[in-house]
Amino acid sequence: MRKQKEVVRQKMHVKKGDTVQVISGKDKGKVGEVVAISAKKSQVIVQGVNIRTKHVKPQQEGESGQILTKEFPVHSSNVMLYSTKQKVASRVAHTLTDDGRKVRMLKKTGEILD
Repeated sequence: MRKQKEVVRQKMHVKKGDTVQVISGKDKGKVGEVVAISAKKSQVIVQGVNIRTKHVKPQQEGESGQILTKEFPVHSSNVMLYSTKQKVASRVAHTLTDDGRKVRMLKKTGEILD
């Protein structure tokens, strides 16, 4: 009997809707919002970052093909949370609030994200 590959789901420091800055690669320095997350591959899709052109063949006879531009995934280790108020990228810390909730906080600015 064959063993099935076990899927390891990584904990991610970013969530959908977070504002992030790219810290490495061809789009280094760009800031955008996280549109989608793939936890299995530990990748994120950031708005306006890693834009590629995709050539689409015609599906029906008489229809013309298209050239689409869309965002492709970036590894989560290549993005850092970004403070729009103070215009600075920062690591994330987990802290407890006064009412006992566990929240994410930016280390440099002390800004609470959740």
